[in-house]
Amino acid sequence: MTHPRDDRAQALAEELKQRFPDAESHWAASPGPADVTVLALPYDAALQVARSAGAALAGQVLVDICNPINFSTMDGRVTPLDSSAAEEIQQVVGTDVKVVKAFNTTFAGLLTTGEGHDVPLDVLIAGDDSAAKDKIAELVRSGAMRPLDVGPLRRARELEAMGFLHIAIQEPLQLNWHSSIKILP
Repeated sequence: MTHPRDDRAQALAEELKQRFPDAESHWAASPGPADVTVLALPYDAALQVARSAGAALAGQVLVDICNPINFSTMDGRVTPLDSSAAEEIQQVVGTDVKVVKAFNTTFAGLLTTGEGHDVPLDVLIAGDDSAAKDKIAELVRSGAMRPLDVGPLRRARELEAMGFLHIAIQEPLQLNWHSSIKILP
């Protein structure tokens, strides 16, 4: 038996393949290593991949999108209070990898369209390397979304708390994963 979240992820992957049929062959034909890697994994798996891939990620921008939540109890985050998943991953991979926190406050279903209720999505970005954040901001803009630089990597703590709250209110407010966080001027 598969988990409903696994079924949704598989359905999203199939939808993306249909919307962008050339993407997979483009990536397969790309010479050399990637300059951006996205860790689209639960926190524990992201840490494990970071540990095992460490040196292979040197020189890359590593985007952490996870929300390190205790999913069995839904009662809080699993990282130390004075840290974040992104900071823990940065410690594991070392300074040769530029870790950026992004996309954790934006639900996957909305990312396929880049908008919610006909309004471009905001993607909050935190990191210590401005060139790395600029690269991710460019990626966000290419998806017709609005990147917002929220500061250094330590701001991932607040982004992860915001992501947790956003997840926690889905059921009580009957939002069905179709809500987004928007910063208005």
